[in-house]
Amino acid sequence: MIAAASTMEMRPRDMGDLVLLFVMWVVMMVAMMVPSATPAVLLYAAVARRLAPSRVGALWTAAFVSGYALAWSTFSVVAALLQVWLEHAAVLSPTMVSASPVFGGILIAGAGLYQLSPAKDVCLRHCRAPLHFVAEYWRPGAGGALYMGLLHGAYCVGCCWLLMGLLFVVGVMNLFWVAAIAAFILLEKIAFVGSRIGRFVSGCCLIALGAVILVAGV
Repeated sequence: MIAAASTMEMRPRDMGDLVLLFVMWVVMMVAMMVPSATPAVLLYAAVARRLAPSRVGALWTAAFVSGYALAWSTFSVVAALLQVWLEHAAVLSPTMVSASPVFGGILIAGAGLYQLSPAKDVCLRHCRAPLHFVAEYWRPGAGGALYMGLLHGAYCVGCCWLLMGLLFVVGVMNLFWVAAIAAFILLEKIAFVGSRIGRFVSGCCLIALGAVILVAGV
């Protein structure tokens, strides 16, 4: 049975496979990001209720959430295509775990370097301060809400894309690591882990781990 499953996973993917893979990534991204996006969504909903009738405010909130989901759906398209390419290059094993220590080490170290980058700082700052984000980028109407949700989602993608990429190392469908990465992302947005000192520590740890894996695999 295991051999059959492995053969199925490694066969060339048709369009149906690609659609299912995309849906898998979308569901996984939404599940991972809902906890950390909740403060921004609740804040937006509270502001919308004050500025518009209840039904209109609910429509605006739905548009905001839709924009946020659209940003992560776009990321999911890229992730699904990247997974297919990695499978064809034999970098991912049949169980969707990195089969290359060199690839894994570079990706982990890259995630650590990104933790220390100015781009990470800018994106995470917007994610950690939803009140500031809503005040700075407020746009009325459903179209404005969609724009705000898409922009907030883009900042979240910019903040977390390399952390999500670590799933290619530890296992795309490994529920333990999916939950662990989601928990880390949540802590980055609400706790000390997301401060500059916290990111410096996490970044250095990831760089060191990646270097060890890379050296051991060369």
